[in-house]
Amino acid sequence: MRSFCHNELGSEGGKALAVALCKNTKLKDLNLRYNGLGAEEGKALANALCKNSTLTSLKLNGNELGAGGGKALADALCKNTTLTSLTLIGNELGSEGRKPLADALCKNTTLISLILESGKALADALCKNITQTSLTLIGLYINGLESEDGKALANALGKNISLKVLDLRYNKLGTVGKALADALNKNISLKDLDLDMIYLEQKEKALTL
Repeated sequence: MRSFCHNELGSEGGKALAVALCKNTKLKDLNLRYNGLGAEEGKALANALCKNSTLTSLKLNGNELGAGGGKALADALCKNTTLTSLTLIGNELGSEGRKPLADALCKNTTLISLILESGKALADALCKNITQTSLTLIGLYINGLESEDGKALANALGKNISLKVLDLRYNKLGTVGKALADALNKNISLKDLDLDMIYLEQKEKALTL
């Protein structure tokens, strides 16, 4: 594992690491959290992922990749065949960056763990790719998700057969209790569902017990 967490690498450092990653054949785990990396650095890292064949885990949370970085990483996920864990929460991806990443799951067959700032787009992707997705863990904590996002995810849970862990902590899901309860009655794979501090309406809480 190589960690550069909280090192303020910035543009030059991020791009230099991306160049090195294109040639490296040993590194398996790279931690680049909170380094002020922007869209251009995200694109450089995405390019590296298309060439690197050994990296299995990449942590990019707390950067500023934006929609441009999100789109580039989505393209890379469609080509990369070794990455199994990707963390992108806190990157201001916006809907233009989140949706391509979610859609990439329909093509990627190796990613197991994805921590992302997305709700409905990810749920739609899980519904489209019910049996082929390799994802077993999805983290959507502290994402500002609301009832509609929760209902879309509940619908996906009722159909998906691979997901084992879903983390929805610290979202305001409101009236999603019944939808989640119905989904859990249908789902055959989920082992761990974290609903801490999701602010369900009182009448919904009993439905999830």
